[in-house]
Amino acid sequence: MNQRKQIKAIAFDGDMTLWDFEKVMRHALALSLAELRRRIPGRSASDLTIDKLIAIRDTVAAEFKGKRVQLEDIRLHAFKRTLEYAGCPDDALAADLNALYLKHRFEDIELYPDVLPCLDDFRADYTLGFISNGNGYPERCGLPDRFSFVMLSQDVGIEKPAAGIFLAACQQAGCALCELMHVGDSLASDVAGANRVGAISVWLNRNGVSNTSNIAPNYAIRSLTELDRIVSKHRESPDKPEASGD
Repeated sequence: MNQRKQIKAIAFDGDMTLWDFEKVMRHALALSLAELRRRIPGRSASDLTIDKLIAIRDTVAAEFKGKRVQLEDIRLHAFKRTLEYAGCPDDALAADLNALYLKHRFEDIELYPDVLPCLDDFRADYTLGFISNGNGYPERCGLPDRFSFVMLSQDVGIEKPAAGIFLAACQQAGCALCELMHVGDSLASDVAGANRVGAISVWLNRNGVSNTSNIAPNYAIRSLTELDRIVSKHRESPDKPEASGD
């Protein structure tokens, strides 16, 4: 039987794990779109929608794939492309829209209700960290001084599920890969990445969707309130074999 690994560090993803990125992103885009229409009234922006802005941004992001670039810059280029699409290219307006978007993208974040209690429960006994492919620096998202290590892909030039970002995180945490538990909502990025390096993977499946992939997390939970039960299992001696059926 497999031996249960002891945990020294617990890392969390950001978007859709600690906060609802989709909700705050659409909210910030709606405010930016309203400002765009105010600044260029008439038919030029009449067919622009939030979904269209998202599609333009995704196209721009694909063009930058593989290049080391800040996500704020991708969003700025997306607003420039949006204004070109509307037939009103204006770099100054694009910069204003980007600033407005970023202001609300971060200031209006609402943490999921289980986040702060979870972090408070574990901060005394474990090294807590943050590993994200996004640009939600914790201090900008209502989580200052909560994490001992913060790894954002745009800073290190490596995205999950690549092993390098987990290796760098463990170096900062002062733990072995097998002593790291990583919690995230993405099977492809969080779970596959943790599995690849031998860390303990926890899939946070808030909406209870079916796992139709071939990626198997070590654990699956619906809420961070369930994490204590899992962590408790790993407080046992590493020499004690893990009971079957867990």
